[in-house]
Amino acid sequence: MPIHDWTRVDAGTFHAFHTLWIGEIMKALNAGLLPPGYYALAEQVATRMQTDVLTLRSPSPMPSGAESSNGGVAVVEAPPHVRLNVRPDPKSRPRRSVRRGRHLVIRHISGHQVVALIEIVSPSNKDRKVHVRELAEKVVRSLEAGVHVLLLDLLPRGAYDPHGMHGAVWGHFDTRPYEVPEDGPLTLVSYAWDGQEPEAFIEPVAVGQTLIDMPLFLSPQRYVYVPLESTYLASYQGMPEFWRDVLEHGPIEEPPPSSNS
Repeated sequence: MPIHDWTRVDAGTFHAFHTLWIGEIMKALNAGLLPPGYYALAEQVATRMQTDVLTLRSPSPMPSGAESSNGGVAVVEAPPHVRLNVRPDPKSRPRRSVRRGRHLVIRHISGHQVVALIEIVSPSNKDRKVHVRELAEKVVRSLEAGVHVLLLDLLPRGAYDPHGMHGAVWGHFDTRPYEVPEDGPLTLVSYAWDGQEPEAFIEPVAVGQTLIDMPLFLSPQRYVYVPLESTYLASYQGMPEFWRDVLEHGPIEEPPPSSNS
């Protein structure tokens, strides 16, 4: 199913789809896509914007070296199939304080550790400059805490994210702006963190195109593919027929008021 133009509906309608999509991704990952010892869980983080995230947790810290054989696909054996693969340019790193020592990996009370998260960008993340900054900084903080991130941005660039949400994130690591391809104004990007810097696996997409499966890193060396197309379709089918019609054919025009002459 092609990507829809989500600007045709209001933020509340997109949020309803967003909630369904998170649930479908969670079900798909827990149905056998994740290796043993990992599970996916949809959560609501109690922030001002009530951001929905999908987290992956390992029941206990893995022994040193275990990650190399703990399931998933090895990058060295099968690099992710995406259009762009970039690292920050060492000559273009922005001046920024080293904050890694002040960040903690959040653990569940039972010791379960967050290793990755999926973030679906919502209209509320783009409607103000401060909201763009907050989401970008959330991704950066997660990476610096050793949590890998898959960012799904199916919304067009705006005044506050001229280089897309990935551009807002990448600006924390590289002063060169991300040049959004004309044929791919929307962005799917998976970040892997090696302890020092991120590596971004980017798939530019557009309305009308089909989603590809994107990598989600469990460690800097290993990943699993997230089935975006099938989960998107299942979520879309759960939307009310009225809004599916709007997304497929555009807003319904109200008839002009009748005049009594």
